[in-house]
Amino acid sequence: MKTKIASLCMAAVFSILTLASNSSAAEEGFYDKEHIRGFISFGGDFRGMFDGFHRYINAVAFKGINGGTLKHKGDSTVYRLATNPRYSKFNQYYPNLHLNIGAQYKQFLTWFNINFAITQISERPANKSQAMDANGKNSNFPLYDARWFNYGADWMFGWKILGENAFFNLIPAVGIGFNMMNIHFTSNYIVTNLESNEESIMRDRYYSTMAATFNTELEARLQFDQFSVGLYGGYRAIRYNELNVEGANLDTEDFNTDNDADTWFVGLRLTWTFLSPWEKKQLDKI
Repeated sequence: MKTKIASLCMAAVFSILTLASNSSAAEEGFYDKEHIRGFISFGGDFRGMFDGFHRYINAVAFKGINGGTLKHKGDSTVYRLATNPRYSKFNQYYPNLHLNIGAQYKQFLTWFNINFAITQISERPANKSQAMDANGKNSNFPLYDARWFNYGADWMFGWKILGENAFFNLIPAVGIGFNMMNIHFTSNYIVTNLESNEESIMRDRYYSTMAATFNTELEARLQFDQFSVGLYGGYRAIRYNELNVEGANLDTEDFNTDNDADTWFVGLRLTWTFLSPWEKKQLDKI
């Protein structure tokens, strides 16, 4: 259901963009395209998970080492880890980078915020771990680094409260978009489809889930002609779907990823605003 919501949001975004870019709107006086200015910005921030999402990341990524069963590919024997490897838990805070590409018309701004979290890694304690079958037979299993990261995009709308060219400005903004979370598990654990009873083995790869997003932020900006620097903070609401592993959703009490993954964030942004066609013409006259 939530994947459908995300698809509808993105469809609405592109439909509105198509309408807004129609040249007839400018000809009819809705806006003067000679005064539209493009801009690009780069930023970085720290994002904080709320307690529920933080517990979820650490529960899912390390679920197998707490009683999970394992198999070698092509082997029907089921093994259990003899001892639990001591992985480090993921931190509640993580760094995030973003790229903004957009346009400004007087005090109004709209842009695409493309963001991606730096991969968080919990390194494997050793290359292999001892596991044992029901008869006490030992076997070596490969251990993988536990990892997770996310990326996404929001279509944002903002307003310069204190005027178009004020040296100091406050810019509130809201937007909708999507986010993709990716998790890498710690070993070759068995996943059983509860409907078909088929077994699959987790591979050495990332597994993903998508979410619709709603993003709000406030930026305090200093404008130096075309260059500006801003301090911003906000709240991003994220609702993930179930995590899909080998064609089946991990939808159990322990693996339920129909998860509220809201985050708050604080960061710094550098922006370059291009000259509008009208401004270029004025410079040509000088």
